[in-house]
Amino acid sequence: MPYERLQLPLPFPHRPGYAALDFLSDDSNQDALAWLSRPADWPDRRLAVWGQGGCGKSHLLNIWAQRYPAVLLPGQTLRELDGVPEAGAIALDDADTVADEHTLLHLLNTARDRGLFVLLSGRTSPARWPVHLPDLSSRLKAITAVEVQPPGDALLRALLLRMAADRQLRMGETVQEWLLRRLPRSPGALREAVARLDRMSLACQQPITRALAARVLEMPEIPVADADEFFISAEAPSPRLAGFL
Repeated sequence: MPYERLQLPLPFPHRPGYAALDFLSDDSNQDALAWLSRPADWPDRRLAVWGQGGCGKSHLLNIWAQRYPAVLLPGQTLRELDGVPEAGAIALDDADTVADEHTLLHLLNTARDRGLFVLLSGRTSPARWPVHLPDLSSRLKAITAVEVQPPGDALLRALLLRMAADRQLRMGETVQEWLLRRLPRSPGALREAVARLDRMSLACQQPITRALAARVLEMPEIPVADADEFFISAEAPSPRLAGFL
């Protein structure tokens, strides 16, 4: 009886990088880039960048932390303030996921007392975070917040190409356009689709065709991934961003 031979893909995680040259500026992120290039203008030395998952917030924070330099802290695992420096700057990624409001309040107070620059990221503006501590609420509402807008068509297309290239996948232009017309307009959704195509192509030992892509899209709905890696190659940083990128 004929059967389809499948190759079991090994579960090696794909780990994208956060190099500055792997970030492409776009109309959607110009406001954030402009603010990040001039921290001296931040009111009270604080700034928040916010936007949907996958829009590039983590990438921006990593670039800024490398260039400033600043101590980069993960909001999801922040429990104590041992990593807060005596001087300089901190970048708190996914600040809206900090489990203990007292910890976040203590961090902001400590940063103020030490004169630190503070860069936060979150899915929404800090003024809209559902906190209960009055002191924390007032501090969050006072933070200048800049939105990273959803990407446009050109950026989504470039993202898809980069994500496929990072996994060494060949994807013809016909397949690219077919996917872009059908997938949610989200970097997270593109990333999940490329990951599924990679696994399916390896398991079936077949190139990525429109038929294979259709099989992937027939699977359960592709969610907008929570991961916030946003990385697409750029030949050179724009002169307008020379102070940051």
